[in-house]
Amino acid sequence: MSDQSVLRDSALRREFWLGLGWMGLSMSSFIGMSVGSRELAATLSIRQVLFFRALVGLFVIALFLPRLWPELSQMRQMRLHLTRNVVHFTAQYFWTIGVVLLPLASVFALEFTMPIWVAFFAWALLGEKLTRARLLANIGGFIGVLVIVRPGFGIVDPAAGLVLLAAMGYGLSLVLVKRLTRTNSPGVIVAWMILIQLPLGLAAALTDWRPVAWTDLPWMVVAGAGALSAHFCMAQALRRLDASIVMPVDFLRVPLAAIVGYLLYAEMIDLWVFMGAAIILLSNLHAVRAERRRAPA
Repeated sequence: MSDQSVLRDSALRREFWLGLGWMGLSMSSFIGMSVGSRELAATLSIRQVLFFRALVGLFVIALFLPRLWPELSQMRQMRLHLTRNVVHFTAQYFWTIGVVLLPLASVFALEFTMPIWVAFFAWALLGEKLTRARLLANIGGFIGVLVIVRPGFGIVDPAAGLVLLAAMGYGLSLVLVKRLTRTNSPGVIVAWMILIQLPLGLAAALTDWRPVAWTDLPWMVVAGAGALSAHFCMAQALRRLDASIVMPVDFLRVPLAAIVGYLLYAEMIDLWVFMGAAIILLSNLHAVRAERRRAPA
């Protein structure tokens, strides 16, 4: 093996382990955002939680504003930015209700249906093909949801339906982001997300405002910084790893959330949640692999 091949293999291994490291940070950030949001919701309204998460994001984005301002000032596709952020804000509201009312592992398991909605909305709005593999993933995802919520075996928590609606909203939001990337940089998309969702959060929070204590401040930072960090770290991981690797690694969020829920909130670990999440994961993983085989070399 030549020296050049050795260096290339070493670089690939380094990128692989860096990608796994970014995935670990992403999962930790998602769980941290969930815990921070739940702790805030113990004393504040859920609408306030969304507002303060966006407010923390504003302080972070302000550090990069001089670099982003030339593109921000052009205000490209503002109608699409507004639509995307109203959808995303609503999805966050439903998701946060789920975090407060459901075991953390259940929330993340149901959230894994998002790729199914991405495939549907990409077909409906972007004209992408709804292939046989994607249809099978949709069917598998539906079966996985039935395993998790188990209708007919007790009272189905309405919060589970809200998390599914949140996953649908996140899927639509992701497709709209894909359209925005045609004319907007990722940094500007995130900046507009904060700038639009902050007044939305304030308007909503003022309808259900509760006293804020200094003890809430650390949880605001955890929830707000976790939200931005989770997406940034995921993007870094996707730069280094294929989606077919990221997806099964990201599935570890479910058992990690179950462990955190057990240690912090004495939540029982439900094997049905793991079974349903595994069905959803395998369905999506099959679709990803099928798409890779169909892709031209």
